[in-house]
Amino acid sequence: MSNVKYCTIPYVNKPVSQIFYGTAIQPFLSGGDGNELLDAIFETGITAFDCARNYADAERSLGAWMEARENRDKIVLLTKCAHPTPSGEKRVNEKAIREDYATSSALLRTNYFDIYLLHRDDPEVEVGPIVEIFNALHAEGKIGAFGGSNWTHQRIEQANEYAYAHNLNPFSVSSPNFGLANQVKDPWGGGCVTISGPANAEARQWYEKTKMPVIAYSSLGRGLFSGRLKSENAGKAAEILDPVAMRGYGYPENFERLRRCEILAEEKKASVSQIAMAWIYSQKLNSFAVVSTAKASRMQENINALHISLTPAELLWLNLEQDER
Repeated sequence: MSNVKYCTIPYVNKPVSQIFYGTAIQPFLSGGDGNELLDAIFETGITAFDCARNYADAERSLGAWMEARENRDKIVLLTKCAHPTPSGEKRVNEKAIREDYATSSALLRTNYFDIYLLHRDDPEVEVGPIVEIFNALHAEGKIGAFGGSNWTHQRIEQANEYAYAHNLNPFSVSSPNFGLANQVKDPWGGGCVTISGPANAEARQWYEKTKMPVIAYSSLGRGLFSGRLKSENAGKAAEILDPVAMRGYGYPENFERLRRCEILAEEKKASVSQIAMAWIYSQKLNSFAVVSTAKASRMQENINALHISLTPAELLWLNLEQDER
């Protein structure tokens, strides 16, 4: 059983599974052999894989698998470039982008990325040259779709206004944080962008209007809705969730969202993660979620969540927008 849903993304010439498998976990980060796990994920029907130049050695593991299985033509490959240095030096420039492309291409053992994203923005850099760089890569046959991860919708809009004015391809995809959990503080520091929570209604309205694909990272609150943490044990959350998750999502409002997920999960005979995933796909955005898991069975649960129906009242109640449902 699979039940995967597939959608289209402009400039990607393949069906795209509505869930991307995230490779920022072990054994991929250490460059280990993840072939059996990747096989199992692929067998569920997931065809889209998320990676990045700064995910340690994840590109090496993913590339080795695609080469061994000779399945590159079946994979929607997303990777990211131009992440700041560990010291915080910004790298949104052509030299860094092309250097990262060359390294990623060698590690992933492919000369073409279906989706290529800037991993961070540098608001001091004008959008025009960035659009020109990515159009050049596209014209060279090296990338399909391109866009930004952790870019505000205002900057994306500026980039696309430049593209349209100069008869160039626009940003056609964005990867901010999005999910039921409100990202209260920047989990990693240094330019993370979220469209979750009450403060970002304008951004969500923009995405709803434009229908730009949103590839949502930390869609389950980096483990908050994994089922490992029970709301009744919220006081011990730091023993279960990692420091990054606690900094971004470990707050009373999110523990209350978790409690409400637990209630609905019991009523609907579903898991907490399925309710949180169903919430994402019940929004009016053109959403894709990045999910990392070490078990194909958990991925199947997330796939099944695409078919769970939540009422408008339940959606508002889960997000603390009303007290009754």
